[in-house]
Amino acid sequence: MNNRTISLIGAISIGIGGMVGGGIFAVLGEAVSLAHGATFVAFFTAGLVAILTSYSYAKLSVHYQNRGGTVVFIDNAFKKNLFSGSVNLMLWLSYLVTISLYATAFASYGGTFFQHSTTPYIKQGLIFIAIFLPTFINLVNASFVSKSESIIVFIKITLLILIIVSGANYIDIQRLSPTHWEAPLGIVTAGMIIFVAYEGFELIANSAEDIKNPTVNLPRAFYGSVIFVILLYVLISIVTVGVVPESQLLEAKDYALAIAAKPALGEVGFTIVAIAALLSTFSAINATIYGNARLGFFLANEGELPKILGQEKKNIPTLGVWVTSILSFFLAISISLTEIAIIASAGFLLIFAIVNISAFKLAKEINANRIITLFAILCSVLALTTLLFHTYTSNPKAVVIFIIFMTFSLLFELIYGRFVRGHFLNRKYL
Repeated sequence: MNNRTISLIGAISIGIGGMVGGGIFAVLGEAVSLAHGATFVAFFTAGLVAILTSYSYAKLSVHYQNRGGTVVFIDNAFKKNLFSGSVNLMLWLSYLVTISLYATAFASYGGTFFQHSTTPYIKQGLIFIAIFLPTFINLVNASFVSKSESIIVFIKITLLILIIVSGANYIDIQRLSPTHWEAPLGIVTAGMIIFVAYEGFELIANSAEDIKNPTVNLPRAFYGSVIFVILLYVLISIVTVGVVPESQLLEAKDYALAIAAKPALGEVGFTIVAIAALLSTFSAINATIYGNARLGFFLANEGELPKILGQEKKNIPTLGVWVTSILSFFLAISISLTEIAIIASAGFLLIFAIVNISAFKLAKEINANRIITLFAILCSVLALTTLLFHTYTSNPKAVVIFIIFMTFSLLFELIYGRFVRGHFLNRKYL
C-alpha cells in the first residue's frame, strides 16, 4: 500500500490518454459519413455505453486490484474454463485490431504530405513505420513509452481544445439541424462503429495496484475520464460538422480532423493537426504494443497462451512484442479502415458486455448495484447486436472477419486448453 504512486489526476490521465489515442483521429470521418449532422449524437450515444460500463469497471477494480485488469475480472466471475479463456484471447486479439486502426490512421494523415505522389506503396510503407518503429522502441527502451505518454496526452488535449475554441465562431448551426441527421438506427449504429474511440478507459484497471486511496480514487478516475472525453468528443464533432461542408469531410474522410482545423487556422492548422495526429497515433501504437505484449505475457503465465510468450529478456516480453507487431501489420494492410473500426468496436463491445455480466454476477461481493449492472449489460448487448446486424447489410466482410476472430478464440482455447494444458488449469472443456 505504501508503494502507491499514482494520484487521482494521474489515474484520470491514464483513462483520458487511453481513450484520446488514435481513435478520434481515425474514426471521426467515419462517424460523419454515417450519422451526418448527428455525428455529435453518435459520439454521445457511444459515450453512454462507456459510462455505464465504467461503473462495472470501477466496482471490479476496487475489489480486484490487479494488473491483469479485465482478465482477472472475467476469470473471477466465470472461473477458468472454455468461456473465460476464449474471451481473454478475444481481448488480446482486439488490441491487435486497435493497433491496426491506429497504424492505418497514421498512414492516412501521413499520406497528406505525399498528395502529389500516386505510388501505391506509400500507405503500406507508412503503416510499416507506424508499427515497427514503436516495436524497436519497445524492445530497446520500454520505459520511454510510459515516460513520454503524459507529454503526448497533454499535446493531444491542448490541440483538440484549440480546434474547438478556434472553430466555434465558424459554426453553421444549419449543418447540425435534425434535417441533416441520419435515421435513429443509423445514428446508434454510427456510435457503435466508432465506439473504439472510448475503449481506453479500462487501462485504469491495470494500474489499480498503484493508485493512491483506490476506494475513492478509482471510481472518480473512471467516471471523470469518461465524462471528460464524452464532452471533448461531442464538442469536436459539433465543430467539425458545423464548420466544414460535409462533401469536403467525406472527400477527406480518413483525415477529417485536419480538414476541420482549416477554416479557422488555415493551411498551418491543417499541417499542425496532421503532425499531431502522426504523433498521437504513433504514441497510441507504442503504448498498445507495450500493453498487449504484457497482456500476452500475463496470459501465457496463466496458461492461456503458449508458454513461450511468457518469457522475457531484461523485463521485456520480446517475442510478445514481435508477435503483436507482426500480426497487427498484417491486419492493417489486409483490411480497410472502416472494417478495422467495426471489428475493433465490436470486439470491445463484446468484452465490455462480458465485464458488465461479471459485475452483475459478482454484485454482492463487489458491492455493486444489480440494476445498474443489468442496465449496462442490456445497453452493451443491444449496442453490439445493433452494430453487427446493421453493418452486415452494408459491410458483411467486417462482420464475417469478426465472427472468424470469435471462432478462432473458441477453437484455440478448446484445442490448446484441452490438449496442452487442460490438467494444469483444471478447466472443463466438454
